[in-house]
Amino acid sequence: MALSWIPNAISLLRIALVAPVLWFMLRGEFGWALLLFWIAGFSDGLDGYLANRFDWQSRLGALLDPVADKLLVNGMFITLAIIGLIPGWLAVVVILRDVVIVSGAVAYHYLIEPVDGEPTSISKLNTTFQLLFLLFVLSRAAFDWPADITITVLGAATLVTVVISGLDYVLRWSGRARRRAET
Repeated sequence: MALSWIPNAISLLRIALVAPVLWFMLRGEFGWALLLFWIAGFSDGLDGYLANRFDWQSRLGALLDPVADKLLVNGMFITLAIIGLIPGWLAVVVILRDVVIVSGAVAYHYLIEPVDGEPTSISKLNTTFQLLFLLFVLSRAAFDWPADITITVLGAATLVTVVISGLDYVLRWSGRARRRAET
C-alpha cells in the first residue's frame, strides 16, 4: 500500500483544526488555541517534509497545503480582530493581500497560462512575521507574555511585509503578463 496519501491527510487534519482553534479563541481559551496552533504548525512542516523527502507530492497536495494555511491564518486574523486583540485594519490588510494575490493568480491562469506558484523571498518573510505575530498574540493572551512592545514590533513588521510582498506580486505578475502579451 502506497503511503503517498499521508501529506494530503495531514493537510486535511490541519484544515480540520481551523474550527477548534477559532472556537477556543472566541471562548477566550487561548492556551488551548495556542496548543492547536502549534500542532497545526508542526503538521505543516511535517507534510512538507514528507512530500519532499519521499517525493509524495501531488496536485491535490499543492492545493490543500496553501488552502489549509490561508484558512488558519486568515481565520485567526479575523477572529483576533473580532475579539479586539489586534486592530481590525491589520486583519483587513492581511486578507486583502491574499485576495489580490489569489485573484491575480486565477486571472493569470485562465487568461494567459497556468501558474506555478512559487513564493518569493519577501512573501516567505511575510509569512514568518504573520506566524510569529499570531503566535505571540495568542501567547500574550494566554500567558501574559511577551511584552506589548514585541507584539507592536511584529505587527509593524507584518504590515510592512504584507504591503511590500503584495506589491511585489502585483508588479511581478503584471510584468510577466505584459511580456507574454508582447510575444
